[in-house]
Amino acid sequence: MLLPSLGRPRTDFELLVSALEKTGREAHALDLPGVGDAAARPVGADLHAIASDVVDRLGHVGRPFHLVGHAFGNRVARCLATDRPELVASLTLLGCGGKVPGDDAARTALVGCFTESPGSRRHRKAVATAFFAPGLHVPPSWDTGWWPEAAAAQGRATEATPLADWWVPPAPVPVLAVVGADDRISPPANAADLVASVGDRGRLVVRRPRRSRPSPRTARGRGLRPARTAVRDRSLT
Repeated sequence: MLLPSLGRPRTDFELLVSALEKTGREAHALDLPGVGDAAARPVGADLHAIASDVVDRLGHVGRPFHLVGHAFGNRVARCLATDRPELVASLTLLGCGGKVPGDDAARTALVGCFTESPGSRRHRKAVATAFFAPGLHVPPSWDTGWWPEAAAAQGRATEATPLADWWVPPAPVPVLAVVGADDRISPPANAADLVASVGDRGRLVVRRPRRSRPSPRTARGRGLRPARTAVRDRSLT
């Protein structure tokens, strides 16, 4: 089960879901409250409420699932694993932020992703700064799919939730953190701190891009390997 980033839809994971299904795995991405198919669902007051909403919609699964969270989705995934560890077979975190802040320019650019006119030159520059390594092309798919009201509510939910409530998922949940070496929003120090905190059940993968920074929707090849590892590695099943 894959949870997308701040104010972003589940369609960001289309390529990743397809790649996982080709390995014979059942894979699904879920819109978080306020976004896409879940636009009518209220965004909870904190991460616990959002995680609870996810659990409510996954009641049909009937068995522990491998949970993947990208950026904001990584926070919801960790909170869900903390509140309901019996439901989570493993955690794979893409863009593992929350403790060590990104640089000011990148954080300003992230706001611009939701305030600038989608597809405009200013918007594409904001997306490039916030989500891509320097000098790399921003695919057209990133011109759309921005839900500003949901993003603002998700931000308030994050601020309302103490870091200690979700930062370290409880044992025995195994954790794979996959981070970009050039990530300016979620510096790799976040993932290093988390993996050190969980000890032997944690694994850290730091990746440098070839042509594009690994992302749930646009990365191929290299960008898809970490999630495949998460469901193939014996330590995570």
